[in-house]
Amino acid sequence: MATAAAASASESEAEPKAGPKTEEEVDEVKTARTRRKMLTLELGWDQQEEGVSESDGDEEYAIASSAENSPGEYEWEYDEEEEKNQLEIERLEEQLSINVYDYNCHVDLIKLLRLEGELTKVRTARQKMSEIFPLTEELWLEWLHDEISMALDGLDREHVYELFERAVKDYICPNIWLEYGQYSVGGIGQKGGLEKVRSVFERALSSVGLHMTKGLAIWEAYREFESAIVEAARLEKVHSLFRRQLAIPLYDMEATFAEYEEWSEHPIPELVIQNYNKALQQLEKYKPYEEALLEAEAPRLAEYQAYIDFEMKLGDPARIQLIFERALVENCLVPDLWIRYSQYLDRQLRVKDLVLSVHSRAVRNCPWTVALWSRYLFAMERHGVDHQEISVTFEKALSAGFIQAADYVEIWQAYLDYLRRRVDFRQDSSKELEELRSTFARALEYLQQEVEERFNENGDPSCMIMQNWARIEARLCNNMQKARELWDSIMTKGNAKYANMWLEYYNLERAHGDTQHCRKALHRAVQCTSDYPEHVCEVLLTMERTEGTLEDWDMAIQKTETRLARVNEQRMKAAEKEAALAQQEEEKTEQRKRVRAEKRALKKKKKAPGTDKRKADEDEKEWGDEEEEQPSKRRRMENSVPLAGAAPAMEEEAGLTRKCAAVDVAPPSKQKEKAASLKRDMPKVAHDSSKDSITVFVSNLPYSMGEPEAKLRPVFEACGEVVEIRPIFSNRGDFRGYCYVQFKEEKSALQALELDRKNVEGRPMFVSPCVDKSKNPDFKVFRYSTALERHKLFISGLPFSCTEEELQDICKAHGTVKDLRLVTTRAGKPKGLAYVEYENESQASQAVMKMDGMTIKENVIKVAISNPPQRKVPEKSEARKAPGGPMMPRQIYGARGKGRTQLSLLPRALQRPSGAAPQAENGPAPRPEVATSAATEAPKMSNADFAKLLLRK
Repeated sequence: MATAAAASASESEAEPKAGPKTEEEVDEVKTARTRRKMLTLELGWDQQEEGVSESDGDEEYAIASSAENSPGEYEWEYDEEEEKNQLEIERLEEQLSINVYDYNCHVDLIKLLRLEGELTKVRTARQKMSEIFPLTEELWLEWLHDEISMALDGLDREHVYELFERAVKDYICPNIWLEYGQYSVGGIGQKGGLEKVRSVFERALSSVGLHMTKGLAIWEAYREFESAIVEAARLEKVHSLFRRQLAIPLYDMEATFAEYEEWSEHPIPELVIQNYNKALQQLEKYKPYEEALLEAEAPRLAEYQAYIDFEMKLGDPARIQLIFERALVENCLVPDLWIRYSQYLDRQLRVKDLVLSVHSRAVRNCPWTVALWSRYLFAMERHGVDHQEISVTFEKALSAGFIQAADYVEIWQAYLDYLRRRVDFRQDSSKELEELRSTFARALEYLQQEVEERFNENGDPSCMIMQNWARIEARLCNNMQKARELWDSIMTKGNAKYANMWLEYYNLERAHGDTQHCRKALHRAVQCTSDYPEHVCEVLLTMERTEGTLEDWDMAIQKTETRLARVNEQRMKAAEKEAALAQQEEEKTEQRKRVRAEKRALKKKKKAPGTDKRKADEDEKEWGDEEEEQPSKRRRMENSVPLAGAAPAMEEEAGLTRKCAAVDVAPPSKQKEKAASLKRDMPKVAHDSSKDSITVFVSNLPYSMGEPEAKLRPVFEACGEVVEIRPIFSNRGDFRGYCYVQFKEEKSALQALELDRKNVEGRPMFVSPCVDKSKNPDFKVFRYSTALERHKLFISGLPFSCTEEELQDICKAHGTVKDLRLVTTRAGKPKGLAYVEYENESQASQAVMKMDGMTIKENVIKVAISNPPQRKVPEKSEARKAPGGPMMPRQIYGARGKGRTQLSLLPRALQRPSGAAPQAENGPAPRPEVATSAATEAPKMSNADFAKLLLRK
């Protein structure tokens, strides 16, 4: 650093004070600036060498000389590259000003600043990143090497020591500890240098000395240091290190024991040999887990989990802590691993500094996980941390960027619980109580403004925070007036229609209020409740029976009867509409059947007298075939190729056509009829459930696949001997996209299940066990998860022309893409949707912020965390027809309790919503709910009026 400054100073002195006037002087100035830049990079930022050799100096001089001889070309190339880097640096700094939690942006900025030689800026950038994120071993070593190369005096050395102390706290890194020990040896000549070196090595042994594969290097470095000190008193220190090391199970223990025998002048004590043999026995127990880690590929989470379970059974705290730390080095973005580690420390060790350190590192690695922040706040309270520090931690949690709106409710609730425990409610007023009330008000304002604006949804639809505030005011502060105001606000937020909300308020009044307000609450509940009005009516009658007067009882009877009569009337109207719609659909179904029958009769009349006149309805169905498809859903078969199994029939049909040079091709319509007749004439296979164990069901195959048996046989013969492949065809001869594959042995069928999702002619083939659903109606095989997947994105609005490769290039810029799937129809046509799976949650959350709203081929896409809506299971028809039971809306279940297949003919103005369905994150926004009053105010119409409305043109 000093050399670079001196070079810069000498160059500046060589320049004339007046501005350059000739072109040669301009070139000389630019060349001098270029040379200063190169000297800064070479002398100040060399990672591998601390000094510059003579040969390096000669090469540098040669480069500078060449730059002087031909400054023009080099200067322009350098200026363009420098300008490009400066623009990129400005862009990265602006991006970080918007989102300071962009990890990759921090890394890119540090690389560019380091390349440009911006000494002050790169230190600042590293400092900011280390305050937000823990740095990896590579980033810390790069930083440390840079600072070591520039350290000149004692103050610089102390600064490097501080960096080492920060580095060893982020992750367990044996290489950093080894660097720390070696660097401290360089300061042994200073005051207290010897004690500093020993302290560093002892701490390194306590941190990574038990590491079975990498701890050996720390032991050897420590022994070499002690052996280099030529003092007789130090020999005992080396003996002690040998004996301590031999008592620990480490790799290459035999070599260490042999080295000790060679080094020691006296026989090894019997106690040392016993400890060594015991450590060897322990090593044999640990070897299977260590070998599993060596054979597996990173991040090896499953192998580490098994290792942790093994160590937890043994119960050695030091080794349990070490294996957790080793696992977190490669799985630092797995929140469940941090939760398990912190939970162990909270319940078992309970050491304040260690517990708080792990909690702090957990939230720095996974800031988007609300459970880690909540546990951190509880741990700080448990260990008596200052209130101001806890408040600062809570503010950091609010700015961490959670994925769901409900996460903000959880962190607010955790902080409010902490504030409530600080209050002494025996006093009427206190500073802590005022802070609690103001924080409740701030929480409600934050959820209403910040959270709803960001997520377009209410994170606390049940108003849990407001309910807790009301309970505290009523139970602990004896302030029922404030509690009633809060409950009034809760009811005005759309909760008045729920019976459970009214009963919560009623119970609060029963415990801390009076009978008058209890009666008032129940009367309001009877009028407003729409989900379970019978329940609140029963509670009101029970209260009046036990506590009210006769007048109160009469009034309660009158109100409940009136309300229940109105409810029953509304249910009857809904049932009538349901029945009318069902009757209309049945009439339309009968009409379609008559039309189809007339068309079949007309076709039979047009056929020649010698053709086959069997009815299609009398055809026997193949094993596993479904009901006959409707004509609107049948696929036309163009240029169909008959199967190999129909060769004898084809020979009879073709006659001598194969012997002729010129073949007369039948019209397409006749080819379809021939193919269909061939499929119908094929022998039908009866279902044999005894062969389910050796049979697999294959689906999602292309409908256009010709000769599926011949194409699928080589695929499945790799799993074992195939007895039979039964493709399923419709009555018209079209391949239906699925088949049954029967093997000779059961193990072959189990191996065939691993072919699930194998690509066959551009579509993923689904392979699942063969199960008779008539005997196992509840058996289902879900192909894709329907739960929240924080590491997977759902993308909508893609152009249909977007290919998988194009989308892959866009997504991989924001992280490692493990899987990408474009959603298509069964015919293979794109839907403009895609699922993208990233390596971890952090990359997925970053991709959401960067890709949402991006324009691809003039299409603005929407990107969200994958959270498909839950599939609704239709209720049984008996439950829907039960008298007095809730009538399910016709729009959901159809006439016979199944999914609808036809369009609704009910005008939109008369449709009634089925309730406030939850908005799906990935699907289109649901239509706004129509007010119930608007539906009830519509004029009453008879069945005849409704029929006229439908027939009106």
